[in-house]
Order: sequence, then structure tokens, then C-alpha cells
Amino acid sequence: MVKRQLECCKKFESAFLCCMLLKGVTLLLGLAYAGILLYYRYGWFLAIRENWLVNDMIKTKPVFVSVLVPARNEAENIDALLLSLLSQDYPADYFEIIVLDDASTDNTADMVAKYAVRDARVRLIQLPADTGAAAHKKRAIEKGVAAANGTLIVCTDADCTHPKKWITMLAYAYRAGQNKFIAAPVVYRTRPNLLSVFETLDFMTLQGITAASVSTGLHTMCNGANIAYEKKAFEEVGGFRGIDHLPTGDDMLLMYKIYQRYPAGIAYLLHPQAVVHTAAAGSWRLFLHQRIRWASKAAFYDDRRVFRILLLVYLFNAWMLVLAVGAIWYSKLGIMFLACILAKTVFELFFLLPVSHFFKKQVWMVWFPLLQPIHIIYTLLAGWLGRFGSYEWKGRIIKNKNS
Repeated sequence: MVKRQLECCKKFESAFLCCMLLKGVTLLLGLAYAGILLYYRYGWFLAIRENWLVNDMIKTKPVFVSVLVPARNEAENIDALLLSLLSQDYPADYFEIIVLDDASTDNTADMVAKYAVRDARVRLIQLPADTGAAAHKKRAIEKGVAAANGTLIVCTDADCTHPKKWITMLAYAYRAGQNKFIAAPVVYRTRPNLLSVFETLDFMTLQGITAASVSTGLHTMCNGANIAYEKKAFEEVGGFRGIDHLPTGDDMLLMYKIYQRYPAGIAYLLHPQAVVHTAAAGSWRLFLHQRIRWASKAAFYDDRRVFRILLLVYLFNAWMLVLAVGAIWYSKLGIMFLACILAKTVFELFFLLPVSHFFKKQVWMVWFPLLQPIHIIYTLLAGWLGRFGSYEWKGRIIKNKNS
């Protein structure tokens, strides 16, 4: 009898300790996740208070700007892109547009050539197919930088459109603070369907984090559809040397290289006239491949601050999945899961609501809580495949070095 009581006591004690451990891990991860979101919210408002005013443009000779556009099979987008760039209010004698055609198999190059004939600001550089190249976009950008006449290099994507003062804003940000690298906002064009809304909210969250992290100096982050950097700084850090074997990272990995040389020369330009609009992936398959491509950079970040935060996000989402699955056998884990997903939703909304107002996407925020289960699964899947899988990009299959 006494033996049975002792065994029951031991089982109860083990169960109690296990429960306390699970609660402890849940609380620790939850508090860390909430803490970083609160800090990002602070960083967002810090970026807003930078108060970039285009009317305060420095009254000196404008800097010459070279806009680089890597393009592959972008015939359906190239007209809208070039029209938006040729409509810029920046002095026409002080910017050029260099389209880098990366062995397109459609008529992208022919369409650009027609613009080049009509307007001397447009230049076309055709890159031959190179099946042995690992980093096609980096190769294109390097060719563009070498051919550029500009002091300031501005990079964007071929499926983007730009407000009229976009170049003016970036040039101002460069001249105002002698910044060497400028990141700026990008937003998706939203359609009224599940995928488009999910992509919009997810991408908008990343953009908010980008603005917050750069403004606070917490870590480096940017999107290659809207960045600018000094040509001299690019050359000083050796361009993509050291990361040229990686198929991606032409934005964040380069940003960190320049940050290492110029820690005070990094800025985020948060202004409505600097927002670039771009197309979303358009299908769940393309969306997942895009996010796998983005996640594949994580293993190569020298900026360990980014890696630690990505790890925290991944662990928190993984832990929620563990709790959800464990709840099948132990109901108390279900309560922990519900507490986690509620906290995740509340703190993410607290961070994201002002971001959505800036991007004029607040109408879609009603869907945010309902999409949380999809977001958890997608985060885990993209993170894992980004490390060990492969992805398709511009008609090419890119194998991860770890797979």
C-alpha cells in the first residue's frame, strides 16, 4: 500500500514538474516574442518621427542617380515600370535607367530597346545566359553598377511602379545625412482573395519590422525592390565579393557589408512618396517559393542579431505547433496553445495597426486574426525549406547549399 502511494506521489510529482516546465517554456518564449514586437512598435514610430520632408531638398546641385532594374521575362510588367520611372519629377539630366536583361526568353529586351530609342535616359544591357552562375541577379547588378554613371545607385524590380517623387526622395535621403545605404518601403497591390490578403498582411509586417529595425539600429534589413546605395561604398566593400556564390542576398547581405564599413551610414526612408508598389506572387506555390528564397538567406547572415530574432520567431511558432499537437493527448496543452495564439495575435495587431494605416491597408486587418493558423504553418514550412530545400526563381531551380 505504501509502495503504491509512493509511486503515485512520484508520478504526480513528475507530472507537476513537467507541467511547470511546459508553462515555463511557454511563458519565456511568449514574453520574448511580445518584447521584440513592443520594441518594433517603438522603432516604427521612431522611423515616422524622422519626418523626411521632400520640400526641404538640399538646395544644391542634384546628385546623378542610376536606377538599376534586373529583369528576366518581364514583358507584361516592363511598360508600367518604365512609364513610372520616366514620369519622375527628378531633373531629367540627372538620372538614367539601366535595364539589365538576364537572358529573357520573352520579348522583354525588345520592349526596352524601343524605349531606349525614344528616350536617352533608358539604357539596355543584355546579359548572356550563364548556366553555371549561382547568383544571376547579383551578376546583373554588378554589370549595372560597372556601367552606371551615377553617384547614387538605386535598385528596384521590374514588376514595380513608383510615385513621381521616388527618385527625389531617395536622392534627398542620400544628401541630407550623407547616408551610404538607404532602405525604403515596398507594398503589395492587394486583390480581394485569400492569398492576396494573406500575402499583403505578411509582407506588410515584414516592412514594418524593416523600418523599425533599421531606425533603431537593432539589425539590418531591407527589400531589394526599393534600396539605394552610394556607388563608391559598393566598390569599397568589394560589391558582392564573398557572397557572390549565394543565389540571393543582393539586398540584405550587401546592406550588412556596407553597415560594417559605415555603421552610421544606414538609413530608412519612411515617407509616402518613397513607397514602391509591387506585384504579389499570385499563387500559393509561387508565394511559398518566394518565401523559401527569402528564408534561405538566414544561414548566411553575418549580422547575428537578425539570426537570433529569426530563431526566436521560429521557435515560438514551432512551440505553438507542439502545444496544438500535444493537446490531442493532454488537454491543458490546448489551453497553453490558445493563450499563445491569443498573445501572438494581440501583440502583432498592436504593432501592425499603425503600419497598416501608413500603407493604407487597414481595411484588410479584419482578416488578420483569422489567418493566424495559416501563418504559423507557413512560417515553419518556409523556415525549414529555406534551410534544407530548394526553390524556383524566374524559371530556374535553385538548390539550397544545405540540401
